[in-house]
Amino acid sequence: MAETELSGELRTAVGACTADDERWPACGGGWYAVAGADLLSAGRADYGEAEDGPRGRVARPDRPDSPDRTSQNGTTTMPEQDQQPVVWAPGTHELGEGARWVDGRLVFTDILAGRLLEVSGTEPGTPRELLRLDVPLGAVAPVEGRPGHWIAAAGTGIALLGPDGSAEWLARPEEDAATPVRMNDGVCDPQGRFWAGSMAYDETPGAGSLYRTDHDGTVHRVLTGLTIVNGPAFSADGRLLHVADSTAGVIHRCTLDDDGNPLDTVEFARITDGGSPDGMTVDTEGRLWVAIWGSAAVHRYEPDGTLSAVIPLPAPQPTSVCLPPTGGRLLVTTARLGLPGAPSPSGAVLAVPVDAAAPAAVGYRPR
Repeated sequence: MAETELSGELRTAVGACTADDERWPACGGGWYAVAGADLLSAGRADYGEAEDGPRGRVARPDRPDSPDRTSQNGTTTMPEQDQQPVVWAPGTHELGEGARWVDGRLVFTDILAGRLLEVSGTEPGTPRELLRLDVPLGAVAPVEGRPGHWIAAAGTGIALLGPDGSAEWLARPEEDAATPVRMNDGVCDPQGRFWAGSMAYDETPGAGSLYRTDHDGTVHRVLTGLTIVNGPAFSADGRLLHVADSTAGVIHRCTLDDDGNPLDTVEFARITDGGSPDGMTVDTEGRLWVAIWGSAAVHRYEPDGTLSAVIPLPAPQPTSVCLPPTGGRLLVTTARLGLPGAPSPSGAVLAVPVDAAAPAAVGYRPR
């Protein structure tokens, strides 16, 4: 086990916003984003003046009078006006998260409700509950060779879940934390090891960690000194790990050795204009797609860390992203947490047409 402490400038740039409901008119059976000039030029919706929220404050972006889809630094705002986000799975999930492509469908969690849900990967539909826990459920990965079984970041640790929601706890490393801490986002690397982060309920700075669960079921603390740990996401060979410290607004990139220990850690990207990096995935071209909480957008970064595209969304708090292996769409979970009277489609799963794909979720490979 290698344990590396990270520290960084803490920001309070994220938070809840309120939207003008008139921006999101009903259309057919779902909700469609109206691509006004402000939405496309700023890369996110205009939600009014800055407000207090569960993760700090977020300011209203200025709106240029003559928008251009390509900014001066080459960043593209996408998609086109005739390819706007739609609701893929309706819902009022307080904290949707952990979007993963498993066996041809999307699975995701409603963290604080402890629910694991699924929805068709081929057409929009109503989510179906797979199981429910009596503790928060951050994210899951399938267990190889055991259909219907999952490894999960849940409660204060890592557990193997049966189809009925029964839990076999591998470890509860945050059980005796100085401040109440829960597990958050998680995913398997290409080698079949499960990685998951934690965070304090009150977002105590530095209370979060990143853990790795090896094939033998042992759980190791790999990174410390983080606050809200999100991601992680891996390169195709598993050598590069991307992990967000959401409160700091920073995405870190770690080079890993064969055993999954960090050899070095660098700052890959930093959110400087409001919002906070949340769930993420790496596509088949090595680009990183990141949900930006509090900014109503998804960012796409090139392998060198250059921000190359911004996708505006009709919900202020996107939480995780998933690209199906067949390509063609980006699926985004969203949250209603801290948004009293939140406008639709906050809490739903959105779909955006994109020209990108990513591998299906890797399963946990127990020894």
